[in-house]
Amino acid sequence: MRTALLAGVVLALAGPAAAAIPPKAGLRPPPPPLVPRELSSLRPHAHALLQLERRHEPATERSLRRAGGQLLSRRLRIWRLPSEAAERLVPRLAVAGELREVEADRPVAFHGHLEGGDPLLPRQWWLSRIGADRAEPPGPGVPVTIIDSGLDASHPEFAGRLDTSLLNEQSVLGRREFHGTGVASLVAAPANGVGLVGVYPRAVIRAWDASPNGRLTSGDVIAGIGRAAELGPGVINLSIGGPNRDSLEEEAVLDAFDRGLVIVAAAGNDREDGSPNTFPANLPHVLTVGATGPGDAVAAFSTESAGVDVAAPGEGIPIAVPVSYSPTGFSAASGTSFAAPIAAGATAWVWTARPELDKTQIIEVMRRSARDLGVPGRDRDTGIGLLDIPTALAAPAPASDPHEPNDDIAQVRAGGIFERAKPPLTTPALGRASLDARLDLAEDPEDIYRAWIPARRSLLVRVRGDRDVDLQLWRAETTTVQTRSSAIRSKDLLRESARPGSGSETVRFANRGRRGVWVYVDVFLRANGRATEANYTLDLQTQSA
Repeated sequence: MRTALLAGVVLALAGPAAAAIPPKAGLRPPPPPLVPRELSSLRPHAHALLQLERRHEPATERSLRRAGGQLLSRRLRIWRLPSEAAERLVPRLAVAGELREVEADRPVAFHGHLEGGDPLLPRQWWLSRIGADRAEPPGPGVPVTIIDSGLDASHPEFAGRLDTSLLNEQSVLGRREFHGTGVASLVAAPANGVGLVGVYPRAVIRAWDASPNGRLTSGDVIAGIGRAAELGPGVINLSIGGPNRDSLEEEAVLDAFDRGLVIVAAAGNDREDGSPNTFPANLPHVLTVGATGPGDAVAAFSTESAGVDVAAPGEGIPIAVPVSYSPTGFSAASGTSFAAPIAAGATAWVWTARPELDKTQIIEVMRRSARDLGVPGRDRDTGIGLLDIPTALAAPAPASDPHEPNDDIAQVRAGGIFERAKPPLTTPALGRASLDARLDLAEDPEDIYRAWIPARRSLLVRVRGDRDVDLQLWRAETTTVQTRSSAIRSKDLLRESARPGSGSETVRFANRGRRGVWVYVDVFLRANGRATEANYTLDLQTQSA
């Protein structure tokens, strides 16, 4: 996995379907066979990440430990072990049916209240741009977990600070290890007459050092996400990223989101290199943050992408740094690394003030309340617009999207990514259901639901969307709705409705067997359509066959 701290490319140290099936927006090509596709890719890296199947022999874990393995996530069954040992063990585990995934543990890179007399406050131009000077932040509430390089807990901004937890041992001695302290200061530096003030000065912050040996890798990021998720709902800040979409990191992000956490990630600093995709920023269900300058224009380094949700200030930002890095303990830096924690802290502030919102609602509130910049509407530079805290505090609550994440069958069925299945819409005791939900091309391109059809009964499914939304019905035995195999589609795809344009799509399927059956209902945006998002109403009803 290839994660990097997105430390600012601009770091300024200053003074202180087939033909019959429409293509889907979320379609990903299927991976090649598990073995031996990864064995050669492990060799350039010191360690590998292995994910075991849910059912495996106890002796397997013992053999991994004997080979130098370290359990990173018990919930997701992810282990890290030396690549040489992995090459030796992977074929045997695959043949035994105990290996679910294997990939290299790739390096990751860094992306680069107001009356306390804090001396750098006059230089914190960004506070007024997001309205942090027009509202008073609350006391401790929704926590923010910072997964980054270590936090210097002895720094004047953090020494003795209440509601500050170190989730593992913190190291700040490396030349690049100023990053985590700077990120944390933008979230929660207190109004204490020292240095600067964070966006949410009294926030509960938790620090996970993902570069304990001075080298940031995806395995340590996965472990940090898992630790944050164990502690309950909150916000996670990831000012890190790289070009590879790695399945185990994606599972960790989905697992955290499923457990009630909001993940905020830096968009990246590669605009001048053509804006390649950056992950985890471009994963679904991640609040992705671009950077702006003092005049609210997009920063020259900020990666443009359809995945950008909002923007926050990221140029010439005063930050705290370890004294070992700068004798003054303060510097200034630029990068989406420093826009993301401003957005993470603001999200925790608004969520603390509005505890009735769930994870899907708070994300939508932060997006919809953003102040539009540039060309009207959403764009690839700043997403929906610049973060606006006062507007977010007063914005109407959007409808909840409670089944998320449910982008594919593995996120819905029991024993997929999650141990428990998502609640079905219809059951043996409930023959009708209706819900309102939404889709977003970058964040939530597809929704999968389970439904029950009693013996000798039929299921009528209708979706009404305000954009071009299509509908499919899949057999319970299928493993993914993203298949491109015509043989699998002909066997598992039961019904579909894909008329161009907005309006209603309807499918009906009769179960003529003697037993009830489960099916999957699939609602998705057409990839070659013009819609980038849609709201829809889904209705299900069992009828006579």
